[in-house]
Amino acid sequence: MANDELVIISDQKSRQNKVLFFAICAILLFSVGLSAALDKIWVLVIPFIFLIVFATIVDLKLVFFLLFSTIAFSTEISFSNGFATDFPVEFFVIYLMFAYIAYVIYNVKNISSTFFRHPLSLLLVFHTLWIGVSCFHSHDLFVSVKFFLAKIWYVVTFYFLAGMMIKKLKDLKTLFWCVYLPVFLTTCIILVRHAAFNFDFKHVNYIFDPFYRNHVDYACLLALIFPYIFFSVLWYRKWSNKWLFLVFGLLFIFVAINLSYTRAAVVAIIFAAGAYYIVKWRLMKPAMVLAFASIVALVVYLSKDNKYLRLAPNYDKTTTQKSYEDLLEATYKLEDISTMERVYRWVAGFQMFKKEPIFGFGPGNFYFNYKSYTVSSFRTYVSRNPEKSGIHSYYLMTLVEQGIIGFAIFMLLIFYALAKAEKVYHALKDRESKLMLMAGLMSFVVILSLLLINDMIETDKVGPFFFLSLVIITNMDLKSQEVEEDLSKVE
Repeated sequence: MANDELVIISDQKSRQNKVLFFAICAILLFSVGLSAALDKIWVLVIPFIFLIVFATIVDLKLVFFLLFSTIAFSTEISFSNGFATDFPVEFFVIYLMFAYIAYVIYNVKNISSTFFRHPLSLLLVFHTLWIGVSCFHSHDLFVSVKFFLAKIWYVVTFYFLAGMMIKKLKDLKTLFWCVYLPVFLTTCIILVRHAAFNFDFKHVNYIFDPFYRNHVDYACLLALIFPYIFFSVLWYRKWSNKWLFLVFGLLFIFVAINLSYTRAAVVAIIFAAGAYYIVKWRLMKPAMVLAFASIVALVVYLSKDNKYLRLAPNYDKTTTQKSYEDLLEATYKLEDISTMERVYRWVAGFQMFKKEPIFGFGPGNFYFNYKSYTVSSFRTYVSRNPEKSGIHSYYLMTLVEQGIIGFAIFMLLIFYALAKAEKVYHALKDRESKLMLMAGLMSFVVILSLLLINDMIETDKVGPFFFLSLVIITNMDLKSQEVEEDLSKVE
């Protein structure tokens, strides 16, 4: 009887899918005719929308993977009213958020609550809720609400939906190829363009349109997927076609990162390599304590008697560099314009924190308030900030915009994730799960390193992978707990 019921249900779904398919075909033909009649090309978007809806009904995971495949091609579109969006990623994110909510409501009785009750999930929810709380104390409520809404659809889609989609190495492999192949293609295009300028440092920011805003976005995406490429080599049989392609890709992407002339990306990969051995040797907790204590000690030292003023640059010497070698030399001499512009904003950020220490200035409010808190001795040639960029440190941005409580929640989320990842790694027994966890963890460390001098979690090139790393840690922890429960039952 049970088998007969399954057959009936299967036949019903098959008939429904056929009806949907023919409906899409009819809509496509109608749209083509309407587009020709009205001479409006945008009408052809209609069948594409229906096709996405059809795919969502048939297989939500397919649309989820499609979202990740668009990340490398996504481009920023600005509107005259001040709004801007990452197309098509942000549209997919919002759509999938509502699709996921509908799925959960429809299947609420069949969905396990273990993922939602995991400490990492709860910490991420608290982090998001505090952003909402800090909106009520914002200096510009409209800007903060926009930031809060964007945070919600990133968390729902890239964490909670991803938590349902990425549970096994097979799922991660599929997602990896959906990301890696478009990234590989865009990297080829960019390197060909760069080759036309003999890989010159001066032209590095003019070759990324429309895929990336600048060389930082480009290099950060390459750096954070580098650990996945590294471990993907171990997924396949040595000397197989996929293995050879991935080995070549590993070298190719590493060369591309270096040719992006982005110091932070190279340093982040070095940090990730160090994290690998820290986890192997079970040193994560002392390493985190040492790192945090060092940063606090440095801030206290520079704050005492205003010692930070000694770092103020010479305005006439702080210039844009003409070669990568000059850039590296200027960095350690504190004469590089981008480095000192960051310091200019960090000093303003600390002054702002003193003004609003509990709730902060409100999410997304740094740019609109920081100039009255700057110290003129740190001013550079680009301090007018026509591109309206932020503070260039996600940790400091959180402190300034969400106050000490928001900062504490965010740091607790990070510390718990790192400590839990190390514990789970040593608890897992199978090689595939260990590889999956280590790939996500090392990518996470790359992102955390980049956040020291960038504020990029709410961007389409970095944000998805920040949450993906948390998903991998959470699901691998739940898997290790299931294995322990099974072993205890056997005993």
